[in-house]
This record gives sequence, C-alpha cells and structure tokens, in this order.
Amino acid sequence: MLTLPLLMFLGLPPQVANGTNRVAITLQSVMAVSSFHRMGHSNLVVSLYLAIPAVAGSLLGAWVATGVPDTVFQFVLVAAMIGASVFLLLPQPKLDTRPLTKDRLGPSIYLAMFVIGVYGGFIQVGVGVLFIVVLYHMLKIDLRQVNVLKVFIVLLFTFAALLVFAFNGQVRWGVGLTLAVGNVVGAYVAARVNVGEQGAKWVKWITLTMVAAILVRLVLF
Repeated sequence: MLTLPLLMFLGLPPQVANGTNRVAITLQSVMAVSSFHRMGHSNLVVSLYLAIPAVAGSLLGAWVATGVPDTVFQFVLVAAMIGASVFLLLPQPKLDTRPLTKDRLGPSIYLAMFVIGVYGGFIQVGVGVLFIVVLYHMLKIDLRQVNVLKVFIVLLFTFAALLVFAFNGQVRWGVGLTLAVGNVVGAYVAARVNVGEQGAKWVKWITLTMVAAILVRLVLF
C-alpha cells in the first residue's frame, strides 16, 4: 500500500511502477523466507501445494495488468487500498487454530489460492489481507503459520509476475533494486522482532495515516 504509490509519485507510469515494485517484493520475500527457515519455521510441502495455483493465477493477473489502461489501474489501486484499510480496522476474532497438514487442503483452498494469485499478479497491494482471510479464517491456522506460508507463496508468485512485467519491458531495475535495499532490511528485522500489542497498534495506525495521505494524493491530484 505504500511502495507502489510512492513509485508512481516519483514519475513512473502505473504499469512500470507495478512491475518495478515486484523487484523489491521478490528480494524482500527471499530474506523473509530464509530468516524463517533459519529459525526453524517452515512447511515446505504445504507451501508448495498452495503455491502452484497461486503462481498460475499470478501469471494470468500480471499478463492482464501489463495492458490495463492507467485510469482503470488507478481505480483498482484506490479500491484495494480502501478495502485493505477497512480490514485493518475490523476486530479479528480469536479462533481455535491448529497446525496445517497437506490432508487438510481441498479444492476450495486451491481455488482461493488461484484467486489470490490473480490478484497478487495484477496489483499485489493488500494481498496479505487475502492470505489472512483464506489461511487464518478458512484453515484456522495461527498468524505465525500464516506468515510462514505467506512469504514463501508470495516469493514464488511475485517472481513469476516479475518475469511477465520484465518480458514486457515494464521494470526499472535500478529503481527496483534501490527500493529493495530498504525492503530487505525491513524484512530481516521484522522476521526477528516480536512486536507487542501496543507496538502493533502503533504500526497499524501509522500505516493507516500514511495510506490516508496517499489516497488523498491519488484521488485529488
């Protein structure tokens, strides 16, 4: 919700900003996956099963995004940012969670992961919200498991989308790598920091304040 509009404000066309943003997200995800793995948090078999439909969806979503008109893309971006912000404000119910194994996966989950992949390939903004809805609410796994699965799946389907954008000449590698430096450092720290309840609230409200300012800029200017 923050980096994509930032790239657009710096003068990149929406499709190019969308593609360039994937460079940083891919490298950030590499760092997050490796950090979780070193700490013993991984579920490779389940992650791969969930990633296959997500990657297929991502290729489709990215292909559509490369040719969408600027006005349509900006409308989708604003709608996605508003939707994700509303979700952040909603109270999250406490669920009776349990570990996720391959035998708990079914057609509805694979379809949901394909839809997430399409969305993530198209725009990526707020895709974490969709993972929470699917993995936390549908599969009833705790948020640590959600994060472990999410970063691995995001890595694979973002890389797939990046290839599509790069093939269409919609990636500014220098800008993307510069942005990636900050993202990688942030992912390294975030994978190791246990933010308390008050800290999480501060992060949420600071993020929402920044998103509100970005939305004003996108809509009015």
